[in-house]
Amino acid sequence: MRVHELTIAAVAIAAGLSLTACQNDDGTDPSAAPPAASTASPSTGGSGSTGSDQRGGTDSEGKTPAGTGGGDGADGTGGTDGDGKAAECRTDELEITAIDATVGGDDRGTVAVDLRNSGGRDCSLAGHAGVDLKTNSGTLSAERTGEPAPAVVLGHGERTTFGITYPINDSGGSGVRITGLVVTPPDETKSVTLDWPGGATLPVTDGSGTPVRVGPLGSAGQGG
Repeated sequence: MRVHELTIAAVAIAAGLSLTACQNDDGTDPSAAPPAASTASPSTGGSGSTGSDQRGGTDSEGKTPAGTGGGDGADGTGGTDGDGKAAECRTDELEITAIDATVGGDDRGTVAVDLRNSGGRDCSLAGHAGVDLKTNSGTLSAERTGEPAPAVVLGHGERTTFGITYPINDSGGSGVRITGLVVTPPDETKSVTLDWPGGATLPVTDGSGTPVRVGPLGSAGQGG
């Protein structure tokens, strides 16, 4: 009887050991740490340094990227002063000519004086030019009209014109003979002497005032 009880106990112990072995034989080591998950950040291309955009350079094709690069400087013409305005035209930069512009039937003669910018830069003119007539009786200065005299800017090769008017000598007398025309551009002291293209003489006046009028720039044929 005792032998039978020992046998049963031995079988029970063996069965218990077998069950324990089956539970632990699942391919894992209870004492081992679980594998680390792969959480590496995606590569950003080396160090990932973005830096500041190098604007103003050129790409691999030698092109300058649009909208980048240096300042937006205005094209320099070499004819502006410190305020960005065109500098005044100088006498030496102007080609000055004069032609007869009298319209038939008018009681006053007209001479048109042309000022052409030949200085190679933009320049400005404003107001009235100085006009003097040389005569056999001395110099006769033209009187300015009261018309507005706005400024004009002349590019190289551009021109403006003003008019000189004078009384036509139809008195039958010899009158005052005109021998030359002297033109001084606005704000200049250097003059240009031209041949007078208008009527050869002026009527004799009483000396109370000049009979010659000069209009502002841009007023050819409207000298007064």
